[in-house]
Amino acid sequence: MPARKRKRRERTHDWQEIQQYTLWPEQQLYEKIRPVVLFGETAAERAKETGTSERTLHHQAKRFEQEGMASLFRHPPPPAPDQGRSLPQEMRQLIVDLKAEHPGFTPHEIARICFLRFGRKPSDHTVKRVLADGLKPSVTMRRYPPYAEIANGYQRRRAIVDLHAEGWSNTSISAYLQTPRHRVYEVLKRWAQEGHAGLDDKPSTPHRPARKAGIREINEVGKLVVESPELGAYRVRAALEQIGIKLSQTTCGRLLALNRKLYGVDSPKGGKEREKKEMPFKASYRHEYWCVDVRYIEEHNLGFPPPPKISGTTWKCSLQRSRPQACLKPLEVPGAGFFTVIRRWMCTQHWGLKSCASRSGKPGKI
Repeated sequence: MPARKRKRRERTHDWQEIQQYTLWPEQQLYEKIRPVVLFGETAAERAKETGTSERTLHHQAKRFEQEGMASLFRHPPPPAPDQGRSLPQEMRQLIVDLKAEHPGFTPHEIARICFLRFGRKPSDHTVKRVLADGLKPSVTMRRYPPYAEIANGYQRRRAIVDLHAEGWSNTSISAYLQTPRHRVYEVLKRWAQEGHAGLDDKPSTPHRPARKAGIREINEVGKLVVESPELGAYRVRAALEQIGIKLSQTTCGRLLALNRKLYGVDSPKGGKEREKKEMPFKASYRHEYWCVDVRYIEEHNLGFPPPPKISGTTWKCSLQRSRPQACLKPLEVPGAGFFTVIRRWMCTQHWGLKSCASRSGKPGKI
């Protein structure tokens, strides 16, 4: 016959002996409340036998009736109710994912994005504490490639708008998409003014090019048209320059046409063809006519003293022949009587010169 595992004892109701036989705190607690629960003894009577507080026995018996054997075991204290200090798991995961996607985020920017997503803004210290807890991010790749790598122009600009709507700052968007910050401002401005139509590709040329002519210039040209309808673009440009307005001749012509149409003024017609006159000093043979160009010089440093009657004046002459046309010789003649000087010079050349004409159109005999 196998040996007994447990030593046989006589049944007893003496608490001192029962207390010695118990092995676990839960067993000892049950023995305290067993007469109260099974046999209906009062908590006061059992408290005198065990030396335990009456109130404690009453409370433990009540819990046993409600929870059963589970009330004998010690439970960890229940978590404190959420009083606004602990963050939801979704928000904690978002904080970690944002930092993993763009390491340049500041705690303040992450808090702002959380406020737009969940309607609750954690403090900067809370964001730092969540990042320090070591929670693993759930994102492993970028949501948007760099700006220059997005082929579609609409999608490039739409990425900027989407990130801005999530709460990203312009600086973070510029760094994340690797594009200049002024482009971010331009895209957001187009989005605010035109909506989705502002995100499409547009020509770089302006719709209304800047014009130099304004209302003042148009009015001044209009005055000239009314006062002198026969003026052309060249003379209008000269007249405008006298009052400080500098426009090209083409612009003046355009403003002239505009004002003539406005005031009902017809464009001036060209004049009659002039009869072509023959050159009065046209040479019929060589050296028949010479031309002289004369310049009067008050003061000179030519080295010779002036004649007593002329007091320092000098004539600078340039001789030209009409047939064949050529500039023959420049002369510097002190005082008057340059025809006499020319006659003497021609005598040395042995040319049969008949007459010489100056700019006044009056020929002089040689």
